Amino acid sequence: MKMSKIQFQPGLSLNQFLEQFGSQEQCEAVVESARWPRGFVCAKCGNSRHSTYRRGLNVKVFQCCECRTQITLTEGTIFHSTKMPLTIWFQAMFFLTQNKNNVSILELKRLLGITYRAAWRLKHKLMQTMFEREQTTVLSGRVVVDDAYLGGELPGGKAGRGSENKVPFIAALQTDDQGHPLYAVFSKVKGFCKEEILAWSRSFLAPSAVVVSDGLSCFQSFEAAGCIHQREVVGKKRKSTSMECFSWINTVLGNLKTAITGTYHAFDFQKYANRYLGEYQYRFNRRFNLAKMLRRLVVAAVKMDRLPEAKLRLAED
Repeated sequence: MKMSKIQFQPGLSLNQFLEQFGSQEQCEAVVESARWPRGFVCAKCGNSRHSTYRRGLNVKVFQCCECRTQITLTEGTIFHSTKMPLTIWFQAMFFLTQNKNNVSILELKRLLGITYRAAWRLKHKLMQTMFEREQTTVLSGRVVVDDAYLGGELPGGKAGRGSENKVPFIAALQTDDQGHPLYAVFSKVKGFCKEEILAWSRSFLAPSAVVVSDGLSCFQSFEAAGCIHQREVVGKKRKSTSMECFSWINTVLGNLKTAITGTYHAFDFQKYANRYLGEYQYRFNRRFNLAKMLRRLVVAAVKMDRLPEAKLRLAED
């Protein structure tokens, strides 16, 4: 059996993580570099001359030498007003980016030695960061698309796709010339109708994309979005599982469902579907370079605005 270069890549080992991010000062240096790649610049006057001091053990404050404006290192980022040291945040990002499988909130609580509520906030803030970063992903070239559902059937409720607990989402996979997967998009949708698919296509597909689907009627909207649409109609005698063009999308969807349902045994997928899908998509699209994934997540985190718990717990549209 041929070894997969992706599966057997080095990644970021625990020892390497501790060497690079083991102290508060090391984590602060990484956040500072991600926030101001060319050095501190005052947001009010644009001056770069500044002084720093500490407010307690975990808060680093920058003061502009020109206008005297003060700002903390984490102000206006996903780490805004955090009571936890950055080392805890970085440990969480390490577990979320380097594990092959998802990490549940309960497991994160035990690994980090924090309360369940703190672990919930931390995990959902990082998942929201991953989701928002993935909203800029646009697939091009050959793209295989499929309709999918996630969520179990309720006792006494409808069965199959009509179940009240099943959440519909689109799975799209950009492939290379040999049909191997490159990048993916997983998006929750309100339903599989032409208007919904058209809006999704305009957000996540390049107009020149060649889209392969199973011929679901709503997928006709791909053409309205400027894409070339190839229909591979399936049915009782021609199932997608036996068709080579759908082999990778079926494999990726199977892995996604296993990763989510195998890790999270009590979660509100109906309410937070985009975050759970965004977390998987973020890792999948960066699987070619595991070692750099944590630092890339830090860059995304400092670009995220503060996310208070009240907003964090709001239901998605």
